[in-house]
Amino acid sequence: MFNKKKQDKEKNENKDQENKEQQQNEEKPKHEPISPDKNQFLLDVKQKLHSPSDFIVRFVSDNMTLVYVDNLVDNKMLNEIILTQLHEVEEIPEAIHLKLSIPEVDVVNELNKFIGDMLQGAAIVHVNGYDQVVVAKISAYQSRGLSAPENESQVIGSQVGFNENLSTNISLIRRYITNPNLCNEKFVLGKQTKTSLSVLYIHGIAIEEYINTVKQRITDLEIEDLIDSSVLAELIDDNSRSIFPQMLLTERPDRFCDGLLSGKIGIIVNGSSMGILCPYSFIEFFQSREDQNLRWPIASFIRLLRFFAILISIFLTPIYVASLTFHYEVIPQPLLVPLSESRAIVPFPPIIEALILELIIELLREAGAKLPTKVGQTIGIVGGIVIGTAAVEAGITSNILIIIVALGALSSFTTPNYMMGNVIRIIRFPIILLAGFWGYYGVMIAVCILFIHLLRLTTLGAPYMAPFYPPRFKQWPNSIIRFPITFIQRQAVNSRNKKNDSEQSGKKVSK
Repeated sequence: MFNKKKQDKEKNENKDQENKEQQQNEEKPKHEPISPDKNQFLLDVKQKLHSPSDFIVRFVSDNMTLVYVDNLVDNKMLNEIILTQLHEVEEIPEAIHLKLSIPEVDVVNELNKFIGDMLQGAAIVHVNGYDQVVVAKISAYQSRGLSAPENESQVIGSQVGFNENLSTNISLIRRYITNPNLCNEKFVLGKQTKTSLSVLYIHGIAIEEYINTVKQRITDLEIEDLIDSSVLAELIDDNSRSIFPQMLLTERPDRFCDGLLSGKIGIIVNGSSMGILCPYSFIEFFQSREDQNLRWPIASFIRLLRFFAILISIFLTPIYVASLTFHYEVIPQPLLVPLSESRAIVPFPPIIEALILELIIELLREAGAKLPTKVGQTIGIVGGIVIGTAAVEAGITSNILIIIVALGALSSFTTPNYMMGNVIRIIRFPIILLAGFWGYYGVMIAVCILFIHLLRLTTLGAPYMAPFYPPRFKQWPNSIIRFPITFIQRQAVNSRNKKNDSEQSGKKVSK
């Protein structure tokens, strides 16, 4: 009986293995040879591309044909280099490959391979009678010029941001880091979009385990399209269901390079103006690149002010709701009378009053962000004043709550990272609800749930709450305040190369 079960189990395993192999074979693209005949070659290419209007065919000679997709190739290189040299070369694919004086030239004997290259900006040379083509990559993607970052502005420091061109972004990074150890590995994702991306890191500084993790997660992805780097960050992070970002999205080349120099892994996606840095801990989202450009006492004060503003943004409105609903005894006597007079004509309980105002603030913020710049600023300022004044006169809310909600909204904008700023604004709502139901006990429940979630999070397997958990006491002060440059360790806490640490231990910093 047991032998029979064992045989059935082995048969099922063999069937599963055969099904997997069959599925893998079906997923692999079939090898389609290139027709030696010129007319059949053009017919095959047109069928593959479904005869698009921007498909260009140019007959260089009786036996030589040049095909490409219009607006994807560099016309200057095509006319001045490719066509000029094709008239002077022997009509053999190997001879053409050796003659063309451009960086990327290859000889391909597979139809699907050169079709993909052509859609990425390659010109294809076919010689009648040969089942090979010469692929000359002369892509010329249109991209906007370099401009100042819009979402991560700073007063002191670089004023150049990434654009949507992968090559331009990598060149910006290499201008900052002229180091032969800067590694650049390219990948292609998306069955439909074939989006190119680059994984960058500095060999000897970044931890090998994190590098392998990032590359493995990218390789394992099976997606139809990839348009923006924010989508990739959500696909490869440790917990995509969490509201907290575990990878930094930045449009600043200087911040990106600073992360690479501290041991992080960077990802640049073609078509996106935001670079990805990982692993990134919770405390690092509240640190700005400009902190390094300011004198350390000023930078430390601003960083402490930023942390204080975050606490105000999250807890000020819930404390107001809890105090007025359950805990009048904590309100000072001189403040109790003005509060009572302010809320005397308000028909709603504090929780409803607070939620209405918070939603109005969020509506104004969203409307201001989506409208054109000049109109958005007017809507934000005028709308806030008009709605706030009308709400008080109509008896919907009190003057004090308007001040509290406005102060909380203003404090949330001090967060230097846009993604984390959105998180700070959203988590206020469940805390307000818990404060309205259970008072200070509800606030403490929310804090406990929040801390448990943060302590369980990881970023590429590294603790999200480093250096506070697990505790690394030597790194605590520099995480909260900014020490002088001579005392700052260049590598981040959660992405440190142990080999480099052992080599650097015992060495003193000298001016």
